[in-house]
Amino acid sequence: MESPKTIEHEIGGVKNDALRFGLHGVKSDIVGSHPLESEYQSTRMRQEDMKRKILVNTYGSAFPLRMELDRQILSRFQRPVGGIPSSMLGLEAMTGALEDFGFEDYLNDPRDSETFRPDDLHHGMEVRLGLSKGPICPSFI
Repeated sequence: MESPKTIEHEIGGVKNDALRFGLHGVKSDIVGSHPLESEYQSTRMRQEDMKRKILVNTYGSAFPLRMELDRQILSRFQRPVGGIPSSMLGLEAMTGALEDFGFEDYLNDPRDSETFRPDDLHHGMEVRLGLSKGPICPSFI
């Protein structure tokens, strides 16, 4: 008996839809992040842990727990997928990230690029509600 010659796919969306989501690159799966980026992340985590310990010693153990609860609440608030991206202003104000400048602050905004493709609102809401799989929409063609 020969095996049936069918193409398997998932219900609710094709797993590898190159026309909708672009070509999948293998390099990001093999190569990790840049060494400076990983060092930056570990330094930031150590600083946050040190700040948390200072807050525990100063205000008691309940204060950092409440701050973490507020951080979780503010990180869940997002606009629907569409023309205006979520700014997460409340989260940035609480964590102090408004005062930090990253590379995205002085480089060109990707939305101003000629190859930028706007998000598909319908598909984005399907992904958010769990009706479809895959990224909401790739940023570039």
